[in-house]
Amino acid sequence: MKFFAVLALCIVGAIASPLTADQANLVKSSWKQVSHNEADILYAVFKAYPDIQAKFPQFAGKDLESVKDTAAFATHATRIVSFLSEVIALSGEESNLAAVNNLVSKLGADHKARGVTVAQFGEFRTALVAYLQAHVSWGENVAAAWNQALDNTFAIAATTLA
Repeated sequence: MKFFAVLALCIVGAIASPLTADQANLVKSSWKQVSHNEADILYAVFKAYPDIQAKFPQFAGKDLESVKDTAAFATHATRIVSFLSEVIALSGEESNLAAVNNLVSKLGADHKARGVTVAQFGEFRTALVAYLQAHVSWGENVAAAWNQALDNTFAIAATTLA
């Protein structure tokens, strides 16, 4: 049984390198600064990339300004931020790597079924990083930690989207 656990960690490890404790702490502390701004984060993503908004049936073709203050928008924004918060909370612990892999793989599979592309995941990443840069204490160390975290996440998601 131990062999299978080690094998599983090796497979997951080949896809994504876990964050160090220091990197995880930087990601967690910066995320804590903005994670309560769910609707603002989703608004920033949609504003930067309307093609992402078009993938959401309840928001497709609607004026962003008219939907940003609705309950449906707030609810979906909370789902997205909650997912990110869950993955971030698991970061920095090698024992959580399989759980992160499962969560992100399911995310990729669910979004593939909706026609979301790897490029759109990249757009989401770009918009999220831009939001973070504008709203948290940002330096080279924080940027490097987020890049590693997002590289890990998107490497896993891309395997299910491809």
